[in-house]
Amino acid sequence: MRDYTCVDIETTGISPQHAQIIEIGALKVRDGEVVDTFSQLIDPGVRVPEEITELTGITTKMVEGEPSISIVLPEFIDFAGDDVLLGHNVRFDYSFLKQNAMDLDLEFKKSGMDTLTIARAKCPDLQSRSLDFLCNHYCINDENHHRAFNDAKVTSELYLMFYDMFRDDNPELFQPREFIYKPKKSAPITEKQKRYLLALISYHNLGVEYDINELSKSEASRKIDQIISTKGKIIR
Repeated sequence: MRDYTCVDIETTGISPQHAQIIEIGALKVRDGEVVDTFSQLIDPGVRVPEEITELTGITTKMVEGEPSISIVLPEFIDFAGDDVLLGHNVRFDYSFLKQNAMDLDLEFKKSGMDTLTIARAKCPDLQSRSLDFLCNHYCINDENHHRAFNDAKVTSELYLMFYDMFRDDNPELFQPREFIYKPKKSAPITEKQKRYLLALISYHNLGVEYDINELSKSEASRKIDQIISTKGKIIR
């Protein structure tokens, strides 16, 4: 399989239901050659945690004013089209993309391949199967690690190298498999969250287009974080 869309994302955390996507990078490959690219920062509506900035170099200032996920995700879905997805630990990326697609009522169902799965099967003696370690081990230029487009690019290069090295002995490793994502059941908004969210809305004299009572706990948390990051806390 040498036709695919290779994707990588950067996020504010590790939970698809609580963290936000802040960058999507991807490239479309046909017969092993890159034919199109996609790279976009995303404004998550909350501050980028310091530990994420230290890891990725992406700051809150960098994403402020960038398009929201509601704009970027449909564009990425159009970009990927009917392609299978490729990634390194791609189920992590897919879980975020799928969760956000579900939140936005977008159709997004994919199959894919994973260079981490291949590395675990074929490189068991290596000290690590992390993307940066594998790139260093196989002399792949990884000059901007933990930025989405760079990681998608080097993942594709790693995959094509693995394809040439291992496909004859293990063709099953290079066949796409359907992704299955089952989101955890969301708890409803708590009374404490409801009171604080209502107080923030009143304090900042905001208009809202959603029913607060219908929010989940995680959705309410995101709404609160978004208001505080853009408008500030309540000052008594």
